[in-house]
Amino acid sequence: MKKLKDKVALITGGTSGIGAETARLFIDEGAKVVISGRSEEKGSKLADMLGDNASYCLSDITKEEDIQNAISYTTNTFGKLDILFNNAGGPVGAGLEEVTQKDIDYGVHLLLASVILGTRYAISPMRENGGGCIINNSSIAGIRYRQGDPLYSALKAGVTHFTKMSGVELGKDNIRVNAISPGAIATPIFWGGSGVSNTLSDEENERKLKKLEGNLAKAVPLKRSGHAVDIAEAALYLASDAGSFVTCQDIVVDGGRTAMFNEDS
Repeated sequence: MKKLKDKVALITGGTSGIGAETARLFIDEGAKVVISGRSEEKGSKLADMLGDNASYCLSDITKEEDIQNAISYTTNTFGKLDILFNNAGGPVGAGLEEVTQKDIDYGVHLLLASVILGTRYAISPMRENGGGCIINNSSIAGIRYRQGDPLYSALKAGVTHFTKMSGVELGKDNIRVNAISPGAIATPIFWGGSGVSNTLSDEENERKLKKLEGNLAKAVPLKRSGHAVDIAEAALYLASDAGSFVTCQDIVVDGGRTAMFNEDS
């Protein structure tokens, strides 16, 4: 039996990378999926490719009304909301001596407020449905030094802690809340996120990806780069009945990078 049969999921940042791979896997496992994101061309193309169980919703998760609309779109299109993957994100900020108020405001909206508001607006439809599963994309930058700039790292630490606190509060509603902290995952975030990758040709993105995979493989005990599907599989576990007794947790998927961490890594 498919692991997500009859489930409905909303995946933010679903047009590329981890979000797109998770959408593919969830649909393969029987779910209906709304892909939200800012790239209308990529989102529409992906939804068409994935078939009738996929739908695209244009959404900018730095805007509260877009978050609320994406959740309403999901329930209006597929009748309910079982799974929310707060996946959207990207690079923010600068070095500690260069960071500006503008960087801080953008980073908070992109990485932390989007998770908090996504959770807030998912509560009602999940409660009406008898429960649900919220998954937040965090990062090993939130638990280890030199895995991201200070602003990004602090905000991801906030995502992880918010996950645990909201999971405690929502347990009574049978709403499970967990985080995934990816490590060295080869995605376009390393060369500027989807905003940059959308401007490059498929060939150029593929070239950058291959080079990145080789470099990231050197940084983990398993000696291979992480891939988007590795995070998608973790999300599948959390969203499925296999993870039904798991909540308030941060699942680290990093090929062992945090265990071997040192100041040069």
